[in-house]
Amino acid sequence: MGEQHVKNIAEPLPVYRVLRQRFVADMQQLRSPSLPNKPSIAVLPFTNMSGDPEQEYFTDGLVEDLITGLSKIPGLFVIARNSTFAYKGRTLDIRQVARELGVRYVMEGSVRRAADRLRITAQLIEGKDATHVWADKFEGAAEDVFDLQDRLTESIVGTLEPTLRRAEIDRARRKRPDSLDAYDLFLRALPHTYANTPADTNEALRLLNEVLSLDPNYASAHGYAAWGYEQRFLRGGFHPEDRAAALKHANIAMAIGADDPQALSMGAFVHATITHDYARAISALDRALKLNRNLALAYGFSAMVHMYSEIYERACDHAFKALRLSPFDPLNYHSYLALAWVHLFTGRYDDAVNYSTLAIQVAPGFSVLYASLVAAYVNLDRLDAARAAASRLLEVAPGWTNSAFVRMSVVRPELMEMLASALRKAGLPE
Repeated sequence: MGEQHVKNIAEPLPVYRVLRQRFVADMQQLRSPSLPNKPSIAVLPFTNMSGDPEQEYFTDGLVEDLITGLSKIPGLFVIARNSTFAYKGRTLDIRQVARELGVRYVMEGSVRRAADRLRITAQLIEGKDATHVWADKFEGAAEDVFDLQDRLTESIVGTLEPTLRRAEIDRARRKRPDSLDAYDLFLRALPHTYANTPADTNEALRLLNEVLSLDPNYASAHGYAAWGYEQRFLRGGFHPEDRAAALKHANIAMAIGADDPQALSMGAFVHATITHDYARAISALDRALKLNRNLALAYGFSAMVHMYSEIYERACDHAFKALRLSPFDPLNYHSYLALAWVHLFTGRYDDAVNYSTLAIQVAPGFSVLYASLVAAYVNLDRLDAARAAASRLLEVAPGWTNSAFVRMSVVRPELMEMLASALRKAGLPE
């Protein structure tokens, strides 16, 4: 350790330290902790590129808010601020940082101020190979930096959640089948739940039941299982066993997932669709949004349930919020469908056509979206376009009948009948 001054001795003495082998091994393990079996992220201090030292407080505050916001996402392992800020001002190798902190993803960025504008750039990097997963920039007026900081945090956290989910799904797909655990199986099920077709729903339920056999208390798996059985019940023949299974998993998701906004949202939406107890569902969705105000999934399902309840202004507000938080989310068709039906039921048929079309672009295998488009075209007296949309509906769902659609009865009977009447005019089978 070099020469050191020692108490009561005038001249410095050479000092040594002896490291026992056990201590060395422990320190090596601490330096390279193992990856947790869930997505893990470290948010590094952003670089202040403004040339103004006083801007540092805004930059550090933004990162602290990001860490807090990400920490509210269930199932996401987030490194604490004190650990990541140890890297402030250092030239970094992202792969080394990821190893030292034991995370799969690292987020870094910069803040630049020019005149009265602030520009924040952020990028998400996969730590093992230092490959970019996502990057974006966010801008705003610097008049009220605290309001801007809140909006930027909301935008970045809302965008990151589905981005991380897609990255984790891709990672699970690359794993060997014999090395899959409950979390990997859950990830493999998600694309099938998003597709919302009968074949995909069956595959999703197969995987989710495997997940729950390994981990019966996996709240989000219960939520997605509830949704799968709800899909199968409403569009697969209204079998009582599917309804019972949907409600069973929805109730479990809301019970054991009381602090899990994703599980709460799923359970609440399914409960609303099956039982029409919209007040209970809205209460659960409000709780989910209190737990994580940046969860696009919760806003999308809330938009649907408020549309069912004919609370149209809030349905639209939550739909737009979901779309702004996560513009490329595979579940965005819920928000677009909520907007399409609000505009259908309020006589704004051109807008209903636009939102139905956007919904179909997100989920081209979901038959109800085509029914929405058909109804909008019929109400515009564009019967040729309505018949073309009806033809595409029958390609997606060859067994479609208007009577089965009406039996879904997710909105007032008068509104369901209005939709069904339009479908009949387009020539869809009774």
